[in-house]
Amino acid sequence: MTSTFAPSEQSLVASPQELPAVDVAIVGAGIVGLSLACALRNSGLAIALIEAIPYARENTKGQAYALHQVSRRFFEWIGVWNQLLPHVQPFELVQLSDGEYPLQVYFHPEDLGTEAVGYVGEHAVIAETLQGILQSARNVTFYCPWRVVTNEVKGDRAELTLISGDPAAPKVAYLTTRLVVGADGGKSPLRQQMGIEPKGWQYGQSCVVATLDVTHPQPVIAYERFWPTGPMGVLPLPRNRYRVVWTLPHPEAQAVAALDDRAFVAKLQPYLDPRMAEITAVSDRFIFPTQLMQVTSYVGDRFVVIGDAAHRCHPVGGQGLNLGLRDVWALAQQILATPSERLGDRSSLMQFHRQRWWQNALTLAFTDMLNRLFSNAWWPVVGVRRWGLWLLRTVSPLKHLVLRFMAGLLLPLPSDCKLPRAR
Repeated sequence: MTSTFAPSEQSLVASPQELPAVDVAIVGAGIVGLSLACALRNSGLAIALIEAIPYARENTKGQAYALHQVSRRFFEWIGVWNQLLPHVQPFELVQLSDGEYPLQVYFHPEDLGTEAVGYVGEHAVIAETLQGILQSARNVTFYCPWRVVTNEVKGDRAELTLISGDPAAPKVAYLTTRLVVGADGGKSPLRQQMGIEPKGWQYGQSCVVATLDVTHPQPVIAYERFWPTGPMGVLPLPRNRYRVVWTLPHPEAQAVAALDDRAFVAKLQPYLDPRMAEITAVSDRFIFPTQLMQVTSYVGDRFVVIGDAAHRCHPVGGQGLNLGLRDVWALAQQILATPSERLGDRSSLMQFHRQRWWQNALTLAFTDMLNRLFSNAWWPVVGVRRWGLWLLRTVSPLKHLVLRFMAGLLLPLPSDCKLPRAR
């Protein structure tokens, strides 16, 4: 199958009425969907990657992500880490602090037995690297901008109805597949079409996100700073920049996001480490509400949901994308181990659901506990969490245990399944 993967503003399909059948259709070509396509690029399976947003817009997203050690292992497993590494920022120290309380906890690479505690990567850089790798994938066909409007199971196949993204001359196409993977984000239209309901709640908080330029090189430190208004993550980026994710109550977050750059920096500065250099510039800011969500089942008839479409957590600890990549790892191994005639069978997909649902639930519960424990000024709770910080600082085995959990290395990793070699 000739590769047609090339980010474009227009559909790459000449005759859209009846598209060639595939084995796996991945709906959503964000980082999670791209990663699954990369994991399956040498499998011999026919893969369709479907994205509704033109890549000229998708690649301008301003997000940046903390990549934990489990995500590095996944990217090594699918053979793309060496291409990603030059574009991400390793950090060798994490500073954990509680407001103005002087006791601080530090996590080091030796606590994990690795050369870095973690890495920070920007959305556009990661996405473009994965897109570039897929350009040589002979079994991956890319449909963009196309939107899935229906998904109907017919025997041992699912039939997707697609509509092109050209409002002037929309086209309809039909694509049959053995398995549909929903990787289309937290609001997932495909998940809604399949009748899979999310469970969870909204927090009374929003995150204000911005990128800061500083005056001179700083130690490469990632900060997790807890305040009564909510946690704040400060992540180092390449080229002497920092990414700030500042959690605040909704009204305060809206007011802070609306400030001009000078007023924003003046408001932010007291919440940063006093040793950080002077901020010289700040990027355009954006804001998003925080929530906890998980669907009751990750699988349906010839359908599976992964990443933000399956679960959302509070950004404290930077777990979101890492959970999605663990989903991809487990699902890719499930697909590779399944005989072609059973690909997409609900019974074979249930192993993936059982493995990932409870592991994700543990991490979601942990982030929920952290946010509730630290976004709190009630003095008994303050006393408990500061005693907890003292324990983390003084009891090394406990610190190692917590860090391994946050890095994704404490829970069982997907089994050691060898990927097919490039053909």
